[in-house]
Amino acid sequence: MTDQALTTPARRRTLRPRTLVITAVAWLLAALFVLPYLEMVITALRPADELRDATFLPKHFAWNNLVDVWRQSTLGTNLRVTLEVAGGSTLLVLAVALPAAYYTARMTFRGRKLFMLLVLVTQMFQPTSLLVGLYREFFQLDMLNSVWTLIICNAAFNLAFAIWILTAYISSIPAELEEAALIDGLSRFGALRRVTVPLAMPGIVTALIFTFISAWNEFVMGLRLTTVPSSQPLTVGINNFIGNYTVQWNYLFAGSVVAILPVIFLFAFIERQVVSGLTAGSVK
Repeated sequence: MTDQALTTPARRRTLRPRTLVITAVAWLLAALFVLPYLEMVITALRPADELRDATFLPKHFAWNNLVDVWRQSTLGTNLRVTLEVAGGSTLLVLAVALPAAYYTARMTFRGRKLFMLLVLVTQMFQPTSLLVGLYREFFQLDMLNSVWTLIICNAAFNLAFAIWILTAYISSIPAELEEAALIDGLSRFGALRRVTVPLAMPGIVTALIFTFISAWNEFVMGLRLTTVPSSQPLTVGINNFIGNYTVQWNYLFAGSVVAILPVIFLFAFIERQVVSGLTAGSVK
């Protein structure tokens, strides 16, 4: 290599006009999506006497709103209930969906396609369409205002999605790996625990995070199946700031900020595994 080649500066990469336009549009769309959340945070920090002011930023920020919202409501208890419901639903879905998906992906049995069709059909039923029947059933069982009621309902409505995701991911894992483990002396359960589950972890995480987020954001079931404030989830507790004649906007948005932050951090932390799980089986 000559001295001239060593001293020649590297050519700077020039952006094409098409790339600039696409980047500008992407930033604009991102701003449009972020703007409502920014407005929510700003409103959560507005003093009560400035809620009706036609200004984007308040004259001064009321940081005490984030503290007073806990003192003047049952949000602390509602947050605990939501954590119990979301965590319990996620564990219940995992305990049921993983064996069902593994058996469906690895075994050939009569009625397999019918089983998968029935799993898909259950996704067609919305919780609101079954609300009257579920309310009557849990009323007769004396299970209203119970955390277990919300756990069972949320797990039932997210079970089909988890089975589909896990079946697709486990099917993409070569069965020869399990056969080699069986030859080495492992049982079927041992091969599942030591071989299949570690390889299927992105799919498992995808199913669990979607179940957790769905249970965390659930509102309709929590509103109708719970009437006592101490047994209501966070979404219903936030809704209590909407009165018949007034709306406490600053506390409403302060509670909303508290509700969305855990989900944002959780999704950002495992975003790569979620994408990997959703694209399982797309490439052969």
